[in-house]
Amino acid sequence: MRDLVEIGMGRTARRSYDLDDIDIVPSRRTRSSKVVSTGWQIDAYRFDLPLVTHPTDAVVSPETAVAIGKLGGLGVLNAEGLWARHADAHSVLAKVVGAAKDGAQETELVRLLQELQSASVRMDLLTEAIRTVRDSGVTVAARVSPQHAAELTPSLLRAGVEILVVQGTIVSAEHVARDDDPLNLKDFISDLDVPVIAGGVSDYRTAMHLMRTGAAGVIVGHGYTPGVTSTDSVLGIGVPMATAVIDAAAARRDYLDETGGRYVHVLADGGMSCSGDIAKAIACGADAVMLGAPLAVANEAPGQGLYWTSAAAHPSLPRSRVVAGPRRDVDFKTLLHGPSPDAEGVVNLFGALRRALAKTGYSDLKEFQKVGLAVRA
Repeated sequence: MRDLVEIGMGRTARRSYDLDDIDIVPSRRTRSSKVVSTGWQIDAYRFDLPLVTHPTDAVVSPETAVAIGKLGGLGVLNAEGLWARHADAHSVLAKVVGAAKDGAQETELVRLLQELQSASVRMDLLTEAIRTVRDSGVTVAARVSPQHAAELTPSLLRAGVEILVVQGTIVSAEHVARDDDPLNLKDFISDLDVPVIAGGVSDYRTAMHLMRTGAAGVIVGHGYTPGVTSTDSVLGIGVPMATAVIDAAAARRDYLDETGGRYVHVLADGGMSCSGDIAKAIACGADAVMLGAPLAVANEAPGQGLYWTSAAAHPSLPRSRVVAGPRRDVDFKTLLHGPSPDAEGVVNLFGALRRALAKTGYSDLKEFQKVGLAVRA
């Protein structure tokens, strides 16, 4: 029975839980971390790590998408980001980094990003960025917003994109606009030969609707990062991630029954700052996690320690700040695979996930989704 709380006369609300509110319960069995698998597969594409990068210019350049791919994850380029708008995106990003070092205020940094993002998308630049990733041999993924998906996708596919991510702050099965034809994701996806990951969502019903469009994966969450994203204060919308992921996993189970076996992957996006959060997201039912801020501290990250989401550059209603994270002398390989000198779970993120599976006796991610959970009092 759902835990409903009366918040006033005639009005109830459901009690929901975040990742910080729950803990993983160990079982009677343990195993060596050397005999567990963190691999997952979406469509024909298999990855050694359940990692998809949040498509922000602060973390993902063509070069870092390649690096993440070779380390076992999936790097997602923002097809509407700076790499698609400026011939020398590294120099453009250096302006943002330089402004931050010179003490620019958060509003000044957001205004600078808005200005840089106002340049038109150039397909020649976008094609070149995608070619860099494709030629490396790793899986090529790119993100488009629902507003520009129909316009950009044909060119992305010609350039070699293998997995398409349709992502906005909140995505539904049908995007309705006043002046343009609405984006009907079911029709859109049915015309494509590549798997589509769509989101974000935060509830069972919307997750189910997206699954019925034919999406191969559904993103749960809005990339929430404390101190960085501001969707909750700007729009009043928040996502308690543990409940949201569990609800989407329930939709996945029911959709599996409804279709007689079609499995849709659940990707958790937001609320994860350490390896324990990653383990909890998988335990709640996620097949993979979408990380941004935890990767921004890597030496190779284009933002050089700064982090923001694509919502920072929205021309009229930004919902992300530009924030400097803690500086750590760590590369992507160490960040993901270790070894770690840190006891707070911010380095060796997926080595820790392997250890969590081992300590609870599970051999792979699908089994680990059955682990016991406890709610903190």
